[in-house]
Amino acid sequence: MDSWISDPSLSEFFQKTPFREGGTGFSIFPMKAPPVEIYDTTLRDGSQGEGINFSLTDKLRIADRLDQFGVHTIEGGWPGSNPKDMEFFAQARKRRWKSARISAFGFTRRKAVPVENDDQIRMLLDAETPVITIVGKSWLLHVHEVLRVKPDENLAMIGDTIRYLKDHGRTVVYDAEHAFDGFLDESEYALATWQAAEKAGADCVCLCDTNGGRLPSEISRITTHARGRLNARLGIHTHNDAGFAAANAVAALEAGAVHVQGTINGYGERTGNCNLITLIPTLHFKMGRTGVPVKSLPKLKELSEFVNEIANIRHDTRQPWVGQTAFAHKGGIHVHAIERVARSYEHIEPEKIGNHRRVLVSDMSGRTNILVKAAELGFKLAADQPETRTITAKVKERENAGYEYEAAEASLALMIRGVLDHNPELLFSVDGYHVSVRGNREGAVCEATVKVRVGDVVHHTVADGDGPVNAMDSALRAALAKSFPRIRSVRLIDYKVRILDGVAGTAAKIRVLMQSSDGRRDWGTVGVSENIITASLEALVDSLEYALLGA
Repeated sequence: MDSWISDPSLSEFFQKTPFREGGTGFSIFPMKAPPVEIYDTTLRDGSQGEGINFSLTDKLRIADRLDQFGVHTIEGGWPGSNPKDMEFFAQARKRRWKSARISAFGFTRRKAVPVENDDQIRMLLDAETPVITIVGKSWLLHVHEVLRVKPDENLAMIGDTIRYLKDHGRTVVYDAEHAFDGFLDESEYALATWQAAEKAGADCVCLCDTNGGRLPSEISRITTHARGRLNARLGIHTHNDAGFAAANAVAALEAGAVHVQGTINGYGERTGNCNLITLIPTLHFKMGRTGVPVKSLPKLKELSEFVNEIANIRHDTRQPWVGQTAFAHKGGIHVHAIERVARSYEHIEPEKIGNHRRVLVSDMSGRTNILVKAAELGFKLAADQPETRTITAKVKERENAGYEYEAAEASLALMIRGVLDHNPELLFSVDGYHVSVRGNREGAVCEATVKVRVGDVVHHTVADGDGPVNAMDSALRAALAKSFPRIRSVRLIDYKVRILDGVAGTAAKIRVLMQSSDGRRDWGTVGVSENIITASLEALVDSLEYALLGA
């Protein structure tokens, strides 16, 4: 035992406490801690964040990726709040989910309305999800001033709703809104609301720090108290208003919670929710808890960037664990040290969560990431293959020019194919195009003309559209359909534009991300240019070439 441990009780603790290697150091935690259910609410709570607006296609793509990653429960939205959420649940029913269960979110029954007559409750059941999450009031302030009901009526609203949903065979998660504020204001009443949910059959009582203002010590103390008074599984839902969302979730888990709610990249109302991209690796590497499958952890960075790209949000380079600078080292004693012992300045091996080390004074290849991504896309590459070095250099060069491939797998696949096949002859080429817009403030007509070459044959077509990109898309597909009839099944289903260097004003470089479908599969492509039409055409050409190759 080291001499610095002078406290006899501390020495005894170290002798009796099991150790397990976590990342590149050692962490102390219970060896047989219960697994943690990962409950993702990116599609509902996350979409309430300022600047976040998911389309139906976005929501389905994100849900698919979360399912592949191993998230246990995916909250799809609030049935009845908008047509998009209703259609999401309709589409979700048609899909086979590998590991995740879909949850619908709603409120307890309305005051003075029998639960069987409440339209919102009916829509929750109509969503046909295996899980339903119900939010109810824990804080007397809300009971009196927001709901304007008597405390006993609030308890009845909670119990009636959960009991009714359980009678219809649903797994029910009860979100105890303002649980911690309510407990600190009137502890016995807050506890009574949680007990009402448990008595009615709730499968999980999730304590919510809805205002995001509690400290980890408060979260720990109140969760411990709840654990001593409830038999139901406990969950935790935290917001980041004071900057403690992830820390508060950890505090609750250490105090006995076994269910944690959060969002990818911490999206959410105001300053956001608990960031699952931070919490998931913390569970595994720091706490020794089972969350998502271990095989998913190397895909953590990829998941973070994928959802950012779909949300049209710039990646946070300083995000813990997965940010570009999370394992970046710049000169001096740090670089000297990591060359000898990497863990001297790194709390975990970055590859374990899909990141990589960067030495800022040199040019790192990133070859491992290319090999992994190429394998996912169906290409066989070896680390020492000349083509691997070429692909790596091309990716770095194009990313520096503004391209982003996390949500544009089709464009990346075409690049890799081009290198491996040593620049094969193109199926088609666009020899020229013209786009015109005629109109006034009350309306406009867009027309596109495209000249396409397929071998020795030239197709010259013109088409109108709702906008210049729609017109160009229609003209290009009409031209290609003359030689490739199957192209008629391809549709552009989503289109996003991002200004990459805003300081340049209207001359800024533009990145266009497109999502296409042929009815069987979806794929993404990317284009970059100072001209939005040119960037859009590049993404369109990639999309149609990918479709024709059947890649």
